[in-house]
Formats: sequence, structure tokens, C-alpha cells
Amino acid sequence: MPAAIRKAVIPAAGLGTRFLPVTRSVPKELLPILDRPMLQYVVAEAAEAGITDVIIVTSPGKEGIADYFRPRPDLEERLADDAALLEKVQSGARLADVSFVIQEEPLGLGHAVLTARDAVGDEPFAVILPDDIIAHTPGVLSQMMSGMADAGDAAAVAVERVPWEVVHNYGVVDAEPVGGGGHRVRGLVEKPPPGTAPSNLSIVGRYLLPSAVFDCLERTPPGARNEIQLTDGLALLMEDTPLYACEFEGIRYDGGNPMGLLRASLEHALQRDDTRDAAAALIRELADGL
Repeated sequence: MPAAIRKAVIPAAGLGTRFLPVTRSVPKELLPILDRPMLQYVVAEAAEAGITDVIIVTSPGKEGIADYFRPRPDLEERLADDAALLEKVQSGARLADVSFVIQEEPLGLGHAVLTARDAVGDEPFAVILPDDIIAHTPGVLSQMMSGMADAGDAAAVAVERVPWEVVHNYGVVDAEPVGGGGHRVRGLVEKPPPGTAPSNLSIVGRYLLPSAVFDCLERTPPGARNEIQLTDGLALLMEDTPLYACEFEGIRYDGGNPMGLLRASLEHALQRDDTRDAAAALIRELADGL
């Protein structure tokens, strides 16, 4: 995988059903971890890795995502005398060049990635799932790019170990170690029946992919839930392209469900200098009341 990847695709077209009713009007990706939306955290991770162009795949009714990244000269003018607040307002738009494509129908993650084909063009790219918030510096994408710098045209997916008793809830890889936290992938299994998983390395929402994956997704038939699955497209890609699994450093939060997002907010509050003491006091107060 070339060291320099310029583009990242962020699929953000889902309905956010686990957050209803708020997601009737607020895109799930804009729900906050403290004072910043989930989406800004993953765009920041991409920017840290040197990505300059972020392509967000949205769906009809989620125009608020595009609004978030548009300049707000009226608000900026009102905040001109408050440098700290002005920086907060401008920070999201400064991270990268953000563009949008529309997935008209919910036809699966693989289809969402395929929707971005024209925007990506004929070059390698990253895919970031905004539900997976991973706290670490350097970020996961930076770690993956460093680990894959000498791997040629290979593809990569991030993985983490999960307890064996819950591995059936995840997509996992069948892989052999190659050193340095990397694994050569032999196969991909989506939610294996209990007791049949080839490993406990679960797939996490970070991918480094060559543009050849688009042809594979074009050939991928509908799978689970009659959707085009990205894992099925990767299985086709592996016929001609090596695929590696990269274990990473960092703590992953599942921002796709309310309790995961709450945990992310609490732990981020405990890590930030400006909120640490107040968050710790609040947690102690709540614990005392149980």
C-alpha cells in the first residue's frame, strides 16, 4: 500500500435506528461526544494521517451533515471577539476538503463505498466507519499506513481481539501472523456460528483499499439482508490482491449505540483538561446515588 493516500470515504447514509427518535431529524453521525460530533473525530483522524479529501456518502434527508461542514460567516462574525469559540466553529471545516455523494437506496455498506467510485477515481483510498471511535495518537489510519508502507498494492483492514464468547457477533478474519501486529488474511467470515470462528480478530471500521475494489463490488451479488456487503467484495479482491489485517493501539468506542456513545463521552471528558475534574465529580455523585 503506497504510503500516501489522499482520499477517504466515510459511509454515513444509515438510518440510525438505534438512536430513534432523535435521528428522525438529527443524523446519527452528528450526535456529540461532548461538544463535537462523532463525524468530526473520524475526519480529524483522516486528516492526521495525511488525507486531504474526504468523501462522505449520505442519503436523502441527511442534509445536516453537509450543513455542518459549510462556512458560517454570520456566526463567525458574531464570535469575532471570542477566539476560542471561533476556533471551535471553524475547526471542522479546516480539517480536510469535504465533499458529498448520495446513496439513494440503503443497499449495504459495499454499495455505499461503490457510490463513491467517481469521486475516488483510480487511486488507493481509505474507508472509515464513523460509528467506530478510536482514541489514540497516532490514530488508527496513521498506524495502518505506517505498517503497510512497504506492502505494495495490498489492501488492509483494522482488527481487534474480542472475547471468544462474543465473537459470533462480529465479522472476523481467518489469518496467519506476519509480525509487527500484522496478519495475512486467508478468509473473511461474517458472524460465524458459535464455536466455528477461525479467530477472535474482529473487523473494525478502518480499511485501506486499492481502486480495484470497485470492480469487485460491481461483481458482488447481494448477500446478507439482500445488501451488497463490503466483506463479500473484499473476498473477491483477495483473488488477485493480498489482504492484511492490522491490530492497532487505542480504545474503541461503539458510537453506533446509545450506551457506547455515552461511554465515549464520559471517558473523553475524563481525559480532557477542561472537563476532567467536573466529569469525575459528576461520576462520583451519580455513583453515590445508586
